[in-house]
Amino acid sequence: MEQNQRASSSSLRSYQFHPAKPVITDLFNLYLGRSGRQKHDEAARDPPNKAQKRITAFNRQLPPNDQFVSDFEQILRQYPDQEQLRLVTENVLISLIVQCSSHSPQAEFLQFSMRSLCSISYINWDTFLPSLLNAVSSAEMALGQGSQGTTSNIASQPGLLPSTSALPISSTFHSNPASPLTSAQGIGSPAQSANDPSPALNLSPLKLNEVSSNPPLLSLKADSSTRDCAISSLRLLCCKIILTGLDFSLKPVTYVEILHHMLAWLVNWDQRHQDIDDANVAKFWRPVKLLSEWLHSCLDVVWLLVKEDKCRVPFYELLRSDLQFIENIPDDDSLFTLIMEIHRRRDMMAMHMQMLDHQLHCPTFGTQRFLPQATPHLGSEAATNLRYSPITYPSVLGEPLHGEELASCIQKGSLDWDRALRCIRHALRTTPSPDWWKRVLLVASCYRPQSIVSTPGAVFTCEMICEATIDRIVELLKLTNSGKSLYLFLQCLLDVNCWQEWLIFSDIFFFLMKSGCIDFVDFVDKLVSRIIEDDQSILRTNHVTWLLGQIIRVELVMNALNTDSRKVETTRKLLSFHREEKSSDPRSAQSERMLDYMNMDDRSVGMFWVVSYTMTQPACEMVMNWLNSAGTEVLQVSNLQPNERLVVMRETTPLSISLLSGFSIKLCMKLAYQMEESLFSGQVIPSISMVETYARLLLIAPHSLFRSHFSHLTQRNPGTLSKPVVTLLVLEILNYRLLPLYRFGTTLDACQQWFCRFAGDWGGEVSYEGKNKSLMYDVTKIVAALKGKRGEHRVFRLAENLCINLILSLRDFFSVKKEGKGPTEFTETLNRIAIVSLAIIIKTRGIAEAEHLLYLPAMVEQILSSSQHTWSDKTLRYFPPVLRDTLVGRVDKRGLAIQAWQQAETTVINQCTQLLSPSADPTYVVTYISHSFPQHRQYLCAGAWILMHGHPENINSANLARVLREFSPEEVTANIYTMVDVLLHQIHVELQRGHPLQDLLTKASANLAFFVWTHELLPLDILVLALIDRDDDLHALHIVISLFERQELHQRMRLFFMTRGPPEHWLHTGIFKRMDLQKALGNYLSWKDRFPVFFDDIAARLLPVIPLVVYRLIENDATDLAERVLANYKQLLAYHPLRFTFVRDILAYFYGLLPGKLIVRILHVLDIPKIPFSESFPQHIAPSNSATCPPPDYFASLLLGLVNNVIPPLSSSSKTGSLIDSSHLTARGPLNKTPATSQSGTTSASDAQKAFYQIQDPGTYTQLVLETAVIELLSLPVSAAQSVASLVQVVVHIQPTLIQSSNGLHGTSNVSGQTSVLPTSPSGGSTDSMNASRPTAPVSGLNTSNFVSRSGYTCQQLSCLLIQACGLLLAQLPQDFHVQLYLEVARLIKESWWLSDGKRSPSELDSTVNYALLDPTWAAQDNTSTATGNIVGLIHSFFSNLPQEWLEGAHVIVKQLRPVTSVAMLRIVFRIMGPLLPRLANAHTLFTKTLSLLLGAIVDVFGKTAQPLVPAQASEIVDIIDFLHHVIHYEGQGGPVQSTSKPRAEVLVLFSRALENLRPDVQHLLSHLTTDVNSSIYAATHPKMLLMVSWRFAALVLTGMTYQEADTPPSFITVMNNKARRSSRRII
Repeated sequence: MEQNQRASSSSLRSYQFHPAKPVITDLFNLYLGRSGRQKHDEAARDPPNKAQKRITAFNRQLPPNDQFVSDFEQILRQYPDQEQLRLVTENVLISLIVQCSSHSPQAEFLQFSMRSLCSISYINWDTFLPSLLNAVSSAEMALGQGSQGTTSNIASQPGLLPSTSALPISSTFHSNPASPLTSAQGIGSPAQSANDPSPALNLSPLKLNEVSSNPPLLSLKADSSTRDCAISSLRLLCCKIILTGLDFSLKPVTYVEILHHMLAWLVNWDQRHQDIDDANVAKFWRPVKLLSEWLHSCLDVVWLLVKEDKCRVPFYELLRSDLQFIENIPDDDSLFTLIMEIHRRRDMMAMHMQMLDHQLHCPTFGTQRFLPQATPHLGSEAATNLRYSPITYPSVLGEPLHGEELASCIQKGSLDWDRALRCIRHALRTTPSPDWWKRVLLVASCYRPQSIVSTPGAVFTCEMICEATIDRIVELLKLTNSGKSLYLFLQCLLDVNCWQEWLIFSDIFFFLMKSGCIDFVDFVDKLVSRIIEDDQSILRTNHVTWLLGQIIRVELVMNALNTDSRKVETTRKLLSFHREEKSSDPRSAQSERMLDYMNMDDRSVGMFWVVSYTMTQPACEMVMNWLNSAGTEVLQVSNLQPNERLVVMRETTPLSISLLSGFSIKLCMKLAYQMEESLFSGQVIPSISMVETYARLLLIAPHSLFRSHFSHLTQRNPGTLSKPVVTLLVLEILNYRLLPLYRFGTTLDACQQWFCRFAGDWGGEVSYEGKNKSLMYDVTKIVAALKGKRGEHRVFRLAENLCINLILSLRDFFSVKKEGKGPTEFTETLNRIAIVSLAIIIKTRGIAEAEHLLYLPAMVEQILSSSQHTWSDKTLRYFPPVLRDTLVGRVDKRGLAIQAWQQAETTVINQCTQLLSPSADPTYVVTYISHSFPQHRQYLCAGAWILMHGHPENINSANLARVLREFSPEEVTANIYTMVDVLLHQIHVELQRGHPLQDLLTKASANLAFFVWTHELLPLDILVLALIDRDDDLHALHIVISLFERQELHQRMRLFFMTRGPPEHWLHTGIFKRMDLQKALGNYLSWKDRFPVFFDDIAARLLPVIPLVVYRLIENDATDLAERVLANYKQLLAYHPLRFTFVRDILAYFYGLLPGKLIVRILHVLDIPKIPFSESFPQHIAPSNSATCPPPDYFASLLLGLVNNVIPPLSSSSKTGSLIDSSHLTARGPLNKTPATSQSGTTSASDAQKAFYQIQDPGTYTQLVLETAVIELLSLPVSAAQSVASLVQVVVHIQPTLIQSSNGLHGTSNVSGQTSVLPTSPSGGSTDSMNASRPTAPVSGLNTSNFVSRSGYTCQQLSCLLIQACGLLLAQLPQDFHVQLYLEVARLIKESWWLSDGKRSPSELDSTVNYALLDPTWAAQDNTSTATGNIVGLIHSFFSNLPQEWLEGAHVIVKQLRPVTSVAMLRIVFRIMGPLLPRLANAHTLFTKTLSLLLGAIVDVFGKTAQPLVPAQASEIVDIIDFLHHVIHYEGQGGPVQSTSKPRAEVLVLFSRALENLRPDVQHLLSHLTTDVNSSIYAATHPKMLLMVSWRFAALVLTGMTYQEADTPPSFITVMNNKARRSSRRII
């Protein structure tokens, strides 16, 4: 590089001193009328007016121009090196152009000389024009533009290709210090010789009489005017020369350079006036004529560059330039026309980037939202945050904005502001998890440090949150005061209809205030104004005072009340919310330090709630006194040291959930802190009632009280978890009480960690590092630490069981290690569970991100790196293809396990005989443990099995128990797996010898009962998992069934039911009974342990195992056995913390394969009365309706339930601050209506406001309603095609159906001026025949008599929301439904009569398509919705909620619509698929496949052999051409297009192949999207891309590398050099 620069510099110096230079300069001076040094000297002595006279009037005869060429050719013949002479000539010309541009005759001659030199082919425009443009930029800088002028803006034009010639030309010439244009010649103009006149003298100065007064200011005016005239003249001449050059064929880089400068001049046309403050002065001195001339010439250049017949530069370059953002547009029609054309084409292009109804795509909180763009250059957590962004907002180019960029674009009172508030209001009503809130909120500016970086997905500002919070408060006040006037706050608390909603809202309100997302002072001001504005009378109770009392001790609030300059006024306003109440005497609740909480009436409960706000510390002490009131006792257990004893609290009644729910958040925090001290740091073992009360406390306020227990306890006391009793208690609480809470919780991202410093209430600690993934990583560390320790069975098995629950509770893709690298710390059991969980997740919910798909093979290898396990085809056939393809190559080593056993069998049997014979020496146990080899110890249980010979009493169970207890947990697990392999092998051997199968299975069951029940030597859950993992052997499943049907297990279950209480433990009002340790866990887990159990039990350990058994039975076609297991264990499964998820997932996993009888049995796992099933659903799944598809009314009502309970409700404009009126709320859900009684699925507000503890799975009521609808569709005895067709028919034709129904009921349409019937055919055509009425038939079987009234919306609003609800619902279903949706969409589009009508003109079809694709939201407002528009809106709503992995299925639509026979159909294809491309920006493979399909559709219409129905012109698809340019830049950047964005080489290769099949008129429009450096500006300006293609191609061919491995040339070089080392030579 340095050598090339030195060579170039040396060559340029040779040009500088070339002997021909003065000769050529003299020749030009002769024809220009310039006299060399004499002229320079005179100019230096004479005043400016004389210089002006010499320039404007010649005083001598000039030679005729015709002689110039002959004179120049004489010079040419004198020098042999013509190339050097050409460069010298160009340099001289550039210098003269800069100097003489203000002299009209001289400028005209220079243009003539240029044309003359072109006629003899002596000008190389590709080198001349870039040098000229750089010289002009340098001259402008010298004239005072500086770093803030045009030149600097040329270098930094966003959205433009970078200048390609500035660098090599800028260092070419040396300047003469005497010249005023020093910097100009340093950049690109030739050197100024001593004989050259100063260019400053050639500029036209002002007349002296124009500067006669006010010298300082007018001097500035004069300088500005002189500069403006000079720059305008120079630009004008330059444009004229460029226009001449454009008549020739130039290189792409030259076109780029020209456009680069032209746009910079246009964008900064008024830059030179910025240093003058007086606008009138600037306007007075503006050289209007010169400005108009150069500006028009500049526009002429731009139009020639982007002219479509030549397409020197794609018009797209104008779309991503700054020209459209000019703030001070000059009064010029030509420029305004260009800007308007840019805006027009930009809007058309942006349309393809955006989905229909995008303004309705608010989050539902019932499902995870996925972003339509990838997130490059961000960490994994930041990318996850972005994926959860609740709303998107398109930029001017259609690209989705996110985070603060989005928030700053939304203006208050706009449609998007209303959309954001609609989203927040919905969140405040439906209480999504803290995970969602923390990802979307921006910290208020008054609380935000300068250094904090916001979450990329945060889109809601402090002002939005404040307004929505006030709206919710006013809404609750109106609901509270409806029907009666309440005087006492205490009485209001007991009004159960609204009290629950206040409690839930207070939890969120506390969370928002503590997080710094609401400016407290501003909030109080706005709340006061709002209440006064609405109706002062709504403040009849002290609910607002109560609500503010919840947050009054938050550190941010305390600081505001103590330090803010408005603290006095704020305090006065706070007091204004208080309403005087009737006298009450709370002394009865305050006088006692202990209350009988089981005998409190409603009034006493309410009074104690008041005390919790006014006297927090005494109230806390009263609660703790109650929990400790029963005293302590010494626990009588074995295995204690002589001087050791265990003291345990006696049991009392835990506090009821209804009482706890009314406590102030301050009291809840204090109680949680005090209980944690007693539970985890005390010397006395706590009572179950205290543990239960603690769990209930955390469940009632999931936002405010949640903490990650491992990090939380470690921070309080690092040694806490080192105590076995504490570890056991924490694991039991997590496994049997708080598991759903962790799935509802989340982790803190980098921005939200700043919130922790506001946690003074918890001793300075707040941690939201919950979330089941983070908890899984924490528990895995415990498992890894204990799996190799001898005798540590109880803690290990409990932690392992918790980890199984956590892995199976995950609902999206996960990493098995927090660090993401290295082998897992899982056990063999957990490794196998992880693969099964991945299969369920991927098949039922999909993979959200492309990066996860790339990571999947590595993660599977990571999981199974130390495992010998494989799955048989019986299981793999149900795995999702992406996982099955990864696993199918694994070698089945199960046969090797038997070979290893047979090799070690003799030694193992010999050792086991000495150890396990009835007369064995007890001392041999120590010898065996100390001296046996690990490879032999893993066969201990297998050897015992062989020695039994069907008679368990033949072995020494005491010695076997002692050895197994001394083994490490990992060794016991290995023994179980090897024993299962051996016993199954033995069964096959015995079968070959003629023994009956049933006898062998009975004997096996009896022997296993010896291990599990008789002597309790092995854990039942691990044994069952080992058996079902042998999916290649059906005998294993029969053994499992026999174990499940043994009376010993059923006795344990009955004991579990008696002692555990009801499944909804938070409702238990009695005293909990503590189970004996041995009875609860058996000998294996309790043999040396002495600490009592709280909730743990052998039966409870089976909860995560039973669903896996059912899965395996179904995979082996044993559906009858699966049904029997579900029937026998229905009561136990009621304790499963995630049974709703289990039902949903198993129905989705085996969709289409389950018999109706088994489906009904699976559904009965649920507590059906508490699930909001449709009223008619039981009828449709009855055996009598096995082949009958439900009527449309059923599907419409299902969607209506989603509209009313899942989709964010519409509200009026926030400009007036109004809310949904009470009639609308009533219509959406009748009060006190049970969820199961409405076919529409509508529920009351109290249903949607259920507390978290009531719906722990799935967590929110919106999720419950959505997933219930999913379960219904998965359970119907009809095909996916029938269900999809019914749903699509409803949403496509719902609006005319509703309007006809409304007209029939009321006589007129419910919207003034609207037609009663929606036409199927678009009415926007330009002919009468296009307007022919073809009305849409209403949906038959749909009862619309009260359909609209049940929703509370108008027909127009409801039809749009139903489209969104249908897309959301279909996205939750398995891919079987998706394929049917794609087929149905393609069918309906192809059946559009106007698409197949070949008699229509292109203009008619274009008008029709635009009309048909009108956004459903806007179309619904005037009843102009079309079937096609509704279909596209539906598919876009569907795409918005679909994980990225499943998007590839959308290709079916295009394949079904091909061959595309018209531009109209092509537009529909692009309108459907176009918005997907930005979302696939980082999924390069899927992006390329989708793009290839779309290019194929273009070839169908514009191919060389295409025969469309209507002849098509290339100009008809210029917007599609622009979109293709934009989207490949978007993909190349991996996000919004930047100035440095460029297409990927592979995409250009794809376009190059497609162009071969296109007509020439379309080819040239896409000619820049190729790899040809001679025609593509992108290939020519980024030659490294072509180098990349060659490197990667070589890597792929020569080394077999993948594209990822060959991503950069160094990768290929490294590989090739490694291969070449053997030959002792390097490739490169």
